[in-house]
Parts: sequence; C-alpha cells; structure tokens
Amino acid sequence: MQLNLENPDFRYFLRGVNAEGILVNERRLARSFILAPNHLDEQWSPRAVSDLTAVDMAPLLALAPTVMLLGTGNRLEFPAQEVLAACLTRGIGIEVMDNAAAARTFNVLATEGRKVVAGFLL
Repeated sequence: MQLNLENPDFRYFLRGVNAEGILVNERRLARSFILAPNHLDEQWSPRAVSDLTAVDMAPLLALAPTVMLLGTGNRLEFPAQEVLAACLTRGIGIEVMDNAAAARTFNVLATEGRKVVAGFLL
C-alpha cells in the first residue's frame, strides 16, 4: 500500500499539547493564544478561566467563526455564563474542553474546512 503525505491547505496546525505548552506547527507556545486555520494571535491576555470575561471573547468573535473552541488548560473548567452568552447570543456555538481535546477537535474541524477559531488558556 502506498501512503501519501497530505499537507493541510491552511497555515496553522496543532502538533502537540503537554504541561510546557502547545506546539503550533514547529513553535511551542507557553502563553494563552487565539488560533484559526490561517490566523495566530499570541497576545491573548487571559491566563485562566477565572480571568476570562465576555470582553476577552471579542478578538475570537472578530474572526467570524461558525464554531468556537475554548481550551481551558489541563482540565475542563467552564467559564462564567456571560462568556458563553457572548458567543451564543451571536449564534456562534462554543465548545469548552481541556487543551488536548480542543487541539484534536481544532485539527479535525480545520481539516474539514470549517470556519473554526480556538482560544487556548495557558
């Protein structure tokens, strides 16, 4: 059987998650960031779910996703209702999960050509 490597037709791909950070392409990021298939913002300020406000969701919403992922660190932790409402009131679904699950889900959705954006808290 012949196997062919298919590179994604988007710029950013998540390659790994561990306690030291998240590997985006070949770069290890150790600070919170926002990621879309063709957009990386390394200046996202919240560090933990407890820091997250509805205002912090504005840069993710500005990318006009159809689905949003929120990686909350090493474990699943739900944000305040106002944070969820910032997305849901605009008709944008938001899925909250730990960073490893969010990374896997992001890659699947991006590969499917979905308009996905993810915020990862580190």
